[in-house]
Amino acid sequence: MVTYRRKQDNAVFRAIADPTRRQILRLLLRGQHTVGEIAANFRTSRPAISKHLRVLRTAGLVMAHKDGTARICDLNAKPLRAVGVWLRDYQALWALSLRSLKRYIEETPNRMMPNRIVKDQKERNS
Repeated sequence: MVTYRRKQDNAVFRAIADPTRRQILRLLLRGQHTVGEIAANFRTSRPAISKHLRVLRTAGLVMAHKDGTARICDLNAKPLRAVGVWLRDYQALWALSLRSLKRYIEETPNRMMPNRIVKDQKERNS
């Protein structure tokens, strides 16, 4: 059975999978914006932006409230913690891989050099 937490995390990943939604989040990172202000930053239609905002609200990444006739949107970055948690294991894996590569290069430097350079070094040392 899928837990509420897992459903919420999946919604966050689905929301950030789209480049337009990531751009909207980047825009909201700088502060609150109305739906109209957000839409003005894109070449897509306002209804399309509203659909993107709905996906972001469902994932909990955007909070919205009315101010007169305007709908004000604000970023809620808290659900992005799930992305950070998920990425930690992969960051550790990449760090280990890079350390291994560094060690390999340091232990076998001549294998990484073109033959001409290796030959030139041998001639200088003779």
